[in-house]
Amino acid sequence: MFLLQMTILQALSRSILTGWVSSKHLMTQKLVLKALIVDEGVTKIPRLFHHPPDEFVKASKFGNTKQIIPVIDLVEGGKDPSSRQDIIGRIREASETWGFFQVVNHGIPVTVLEDMKNGVRRFNEQHTEVKKKLYTYDQMRPFVYNSNFDMYTSPALSWKDTFRCYLSPNPPKPEELPIVCRNILLEYGTYVTKLGIALFELLSEALGLHQDHLRDIGGAERLLSLCYYYPACPEPELTLGSPSILIVVSSQCFSKTILVAFRQDLYCNSACLITNDRFKSAEHRVLANLKGPRISIACFFSAGIKSSPKLYGPMKELLSEDNPSKYRDTTVANMYGTALQKALTGPLILNTSGFDLIWVMINVNE
Repeated sequence: MFLLQMTILQALSRSILTGWVSSKHLMTQKLVLKALIVDEGVTKIPRLFHHPPDEFVKASKFGNTKQIIPVIDLVEGGKDPSSRQDIIGRIREASETWGFFQVVNHGIPVTVLEDMKNGVRRFNEQHTEVKKKLYTYDQMRPFVYNSNFDMYTSPALSWKDTFRCYLSPNPPKPEELPIVCRNILLEYGTYVTKLGIALFELLSEALGLHQDHLRDIGGAERLLSLCYYYPACPEPELTLGSPSILIVVSSQCFSKTILVAFRQDLYCNSACLITNDRFKSAEHRVLANLKGPRISIACFFSAGIKSSPKLYGPMKELLSEDNPSKYRDTTVANMYGTALQKALTGPLILNTSGFDLIWVMINVNE
């Protein structure tokens, strides 16, 4: 049986290079990028992963390495009012100008960051047959593992494998998670939740609101962890780890720092919506690399779910006669429907389950 499975895998690896293997074949065979391409030693990437040349022009245009990403040191955050006001001021400036910033002294031990990175690596470098048991596109599962979740809608696949799970408000039971990363996933979720609450308080005050305001409207209601594994790519000039975005972030920045950003994609420009364009939403891109693997762990804080009738729009406390609303109130489902229409003419990047407010990410390049 094992030899038969290997024969099928090798045949698919050869066939995909000829262009006839479709996304459906990848899904039905429960194949991810590492197993299909990397483990087979393929030196030419399949056409399914080829991205339009203009995507790389955008990356070069906006990837200005001379610009320095704002760094916020949280160590003095609660010690005295003056230092807290200084941090709030710097977060306000970064949020209004950049839409993202780095934080240091964030309270997550380096050992936890390393253990989380190693847990993602351990999972992805297990035998293919072990991982296949968790391969699914059923978003209701407590743990979802696949390659490209937009397999049928994206005009070009991304060079990455992914697993995801919700860490709050109802984290999975330990037995529902892979044993190789079970404990660290739950531990990391606890640390990130604490950091997220602290950040929501600072962001609320940066908007001139009570520190609990963003939490009270559900900003930290749900926490989704997305763990990306980017294998080495033999032709990085033809593909992307994550497409449709503008800012290239060097992964070498994040050994001890954490990136904080406001989510923007075709689905939702959340920060612009709720702050009435006061805060920016950041776009980012992940390039493929000859060396690898590279590992990213992104955690998304969100409010509401797709089926919720709740309306989202600019916060009334920020509106005035001189600053009228620029957006109409809308539901998550309506935003999702709009994004689905846009997907007909471009790549689709959707979080179909909730309304993201901020995300935090650690990124390791090895």
